[in-house]
Amino acid sequence: MSKEFTVTLLPSGWCFAVPAGEPILRAAEAAGFELPSSCRNGTCRTCLCRKESGEVRYLVEWPGLSFDEKREGDILPCVAVPVTDVVLRAPLARRLAWPE
Repeated sequence: MSKEFTVTLLPSGWCFAVPAGEPILRAAEAAGFELPSSCRNGTCRTCLCRKESGEVRYLVEWPGLSFDEKREGDILPCVAVPVTDVVLRAPLARRLAWPE
């Protein structure tokens, strides 16, 4: 059985599951949510958002965040993998309409 973590987006309150080892951005898209993104390798910073709670690890050794940004809770969901349930402040997130 593979572990999953829950990511909650604020201020909307939308939630989605992230399979262990999967980047938050990829899981959000699979669940029908759009977060701002561009390069997907942790350098462009388009997806930058604030982690309100929870813990993540990164798929790259040092993502495009300053020490102060990391300390303040900013993350890059394109290369961030949750290791606990996570709450993100992502005011630009959108729920995509799925065809019926």
